[in-house]
Amino acid sequence: MKIYTKHELNSYSLSLTYDDISLIPTQVSRVKTRSEVNIKSKFLGKELAVPVISSPMDTVTGIAMAKELTNSGCIGIVNRFDSSLTELFSNGNVIEGIQAVSVSLTAEDELLEKIAANNLIVCIDTANANNAHVLQKCEEIKKKYKVKVIVGNIAHGGTLRQLVDAGADAVRIGIGGGSVCTTSVQTGIGIGQVASVIDTYFVREEEKLKIELIADGGIKSAGDVAKALAAGADAVMLGRMLAGTKETPGEVIKYNDQLFKKYRGSASFGVKMKGEFIEGEETMVPYKGTVRSVVNAISDGLKSSMSYLNCESLDELKKINTFAVLSTSSYLERLPRK
Repeated sequence: MKIYTKHELNSYSLSLTYDDISLIPTQVSRVKTRSEVNIKSKFLGKELAVPVISSPMDTVTGIAMAKELTNSGCIGIVNRFDSSLTELFSNGNVIEGIQAVSVSLTAEDELLEKIAANNLIVCIDTANANNAHVLQKCEEIKKKYKVKVIVGNIAHGGTLRQLVDAGADAVRIGIGGGSVCTTSVQTGIGIGQVASVIDTYFVREEEKLKIELIADGGIKSAGDVAKALAAGADAVMLGRMLAGTKETPGEVIKYNDQLFKKYRGSASFGVKMKGEFIEGEETMVPYKGTVRSVVNAISDGLKSSMSYLNCESLDELKKINTFAVLSTSSYLERLPRK
């Protein structure tokens, strides 16, 4: 079996997803227990206990979710679709515990001034960052306000320098990889998430660009979080893994003696009202309890992965250079079964 370096994965002949690769421990680990592993990091100047950011979807991140993620050492990006932003600034003062909000391309100065006054991170929430209007909006915001700006999404590092030149501080990587996103199927656009992250990572490193990378989409487990960070991401953005928790917007629904909450792609909600082309689906996900329990499980899984790999910090994890490419049978063999 061949053990691949990150460079070799970047030139692999096929587009790879998280299910296509595995991390290979090739050293005797000095880590005694996972409690010794430190997964703290900085993202856009914010201290993170766990490198997790919530997706700005209307069924994932409202005010309650954003506040609880802050309490858990993560970042929640308040969505732009429901009444959350109006509620956030209704009294002239931002609610304590909010760190980031999403805006559309048509966001007006009145809203942006309130965001800047409260030193919040701005996420320009679009499906495609490779767009002149996105670059223009980013430039305008950076010229007028002292805020950090996240743009997205991209599938490849080819336009990374243009995003940096426009003032972007971070970029969401991944098109079509979300579980309720149908963009790739509907448009034929997108590549595997591992391929997207690694390609963008090497463009940043080779061109010495100052921008932080968010792996957005396709992450189903703590193991996938570890793979994304090892591939070069600075943080991961989660939608489905956080969906169905107590803090997500929406009511708990009981059906056949089981509890559920709604989960839908942002594009499905954003364009449905206009009767336009939809690039997202709506579904129900099982109720999961508190988001803190989910974050704790991710933290434990990530630390365990790092303990196998002889990594005591995220900086060490990012230097991991031992990957396997899995056959379908190899992947299926590792799945739990009855």
